[in-house]
Amino acid sequence: MEYNLDALLWNTAPLYGGPESPELARDFDAAAVEARTFRERYRGRIAILDAIALQKALIEYEQLEELIVKPQLYAHLLFAADSENDVHKRLSQKAAEFGNLMSRELMFFDLEIIQMEEELFEGLVADERLANYRHYLESQRKFHPHTLPEREESLLKQKSLTGTEAFSRLFEEVSASFRYTMTLDGEEREFTGEELLGLLHHPDAKVREEAFATFLRRHEEQGIVFSSVFNTIALDHSQELELRNYKSPMEPTNLGNEIPAEVVERMMSVSEANYPLAQEYFRLKAKLLNMDRLKNTDVYAPVGEIEQRYTFAEARDLVIAAYERFSPEFRDMAAAFFTEGRIDALPRHGKSGGAFCMGMTPRLAPYVLLNFTGNLRDVATIAHELGHGIHFTLSQRQTMVNYHAPLPLAETASVFGEMLLTRHMLDGETDKRVKIALLCAKIEDIIATTFRQNVLTRFEERMHLERKEGLLTATQLCDLWWEENARLFGDTVEMIDAYRWGWSYISHFIHTRFYCYSYTFAELLVLSLYQRYLTEGDAFIPTYREILTDGGSRSPADTVRPAGIDLADPDFWQKGYDVLAELIEELKALV
Repeated sequence: MEYNLDALLWNTAPLYGGPESPELARDFDAAAVEARTFRERYRGRIAILDAIALQKALIEYEQLEELIVKPQLYAHLLFAADSENDVHKRLSQKAAEFGNLMSRELMFFDLEIIQMEEELFEGLVADERLANYRHYLESQRKFHPHTLPEREESLLKQKSLTGTEAFSRLFEEVSASFRYTMTLDGEEREFTGEELLGLLHHPDAKVREEAFATFLRRHEEQGIVFSSVFNTIALDHSQELELRNYKSPMEPTNLGNEIPAEVVERMMSVSEANYPLAQEYFRLKAKLLNMDRLKNTDVYAPVGEIEQRYTFAEARDLVIAAYERFSPEFRDMAAAFFTEGRIDALPRHGKSGGAFCMGMTPRLAPYVLLNFTGNLRDVATIAHELGHGIHFTLSQRQTMVNYHAPLPLAETASVFGEMLLTRHMLDGETDKRVKIALLCAKIEDIIATTFRQNVLTRFEERMHLERKEGLLTATQLCDLWWEENARLFGDTVEMIDAYRWGWSYISHFIHTRFYCYSYTFAELLVLSLYQRYLTEGDAFIPTYREILTDGGSRSPADTVRPAGIDLADPDFWQKGYDVLAELIEELKALV
């Protein structure tokens, strides 16, 4: 298998030749014309369509959605790779305004489905000709008590351009503009934010603390901006809850996720009941590092003398090999991201922080953004994002409205990919010290993906609840953050003072409200699925593949039921933490 080892930037040419390409301009124009035509053809008529006519309308709607979203996704990729480029900025803003307009043009379609008389709706969804769209239609109807007339919905959407969407854009541009200066190895250097966060894996405790403090202090310098953004996002959400008759900040997310509020609360309560597991690990990690007590900058420190560094080629080969052990098909889907230039891995100024996989459409291949700095966590991130990529690739069997998995399942393949990588590396390792390091990395990853995400969700929930009572100062936001993290760390980890600003760089709080509990959901689900895989071997693969192929065509509960999983089972969440406890015991035995 051949790779271009120097290809650390993605190739967006298969989408468009460039931001000035005539094809891009033509798609913007064509989508606008098609949207107007669709609106003229169907507005006010959805309730009088029979099953055949509604099926035809749904197919046209999906084709139109694909046409509309392609230039927007392209603009997002360019902006994520370089938000300081003026051409990318203008295209990104044009795409945002275009997407807002198209949403307003087409919102009648979902609204008329939502507002259809119950008897008529029940007759339509029972028709086998609409079987492929049944879940989509039923999922829209859930929002019936919370939707407004089209005029009001359109006005809210239009004003969001200068409201929450503008503040989200400000958050991204300010964050991406940051320059960081720190002395490392006797030399003052300039770093990106991702490079500083990568230093949390440095063997020197002073370097770890200085790197994270430098990163956070830069955010504190813009505290007025960040606290204003967070307050505005929270206030807007509060007002929308009131307008739409929701009872709690998380209710819209839970409704969209098709997860009952009591299931989410049970999962979070079980997570909090298991915080002592994390604290047990933190005490063990302190011993491994010869410390009396960890600081939060030590949680991801390498243990012993192990500080393995990886080139991008080495990391790629490890991840591909891990997927190959599971399934040649999964290996090929993962490898295609490298061979087809659909990965941007190089950290640089102006580039979005973190990592993501962008699922496009059933006809367009997904892309992955990384900020690779060469540590073990970065290798796991490749496995994680390629898991998303495999999920998006398999769900291309679905049509557009069923393409994207619901948020609670969105992290399933990514977390499963990390498990495959860990087991592959452990099985191939004979050095006890390295095995300890790998186990620590996996345990820390589970802690980060369950307990830490639970902390983030509780902080976000409290932020929204307390913002209803009035403006939250930066100090109040810092205090909320500190309190929720202290519940997890207990007396086992000392938080550095700059960590009070740890809330200010979490983009999920801005872009996708209450997304964070999806990580906890997925990790605990994957631990259960992985146990099934260890028990059943290759016989499990078709079941797992079907879960990913389902996309968003079924509810989360229905999607995982064939794997023998009942999300309503009160004991289900605890089983995942039992696996974590077993890993900690395995680590103890090695130590």
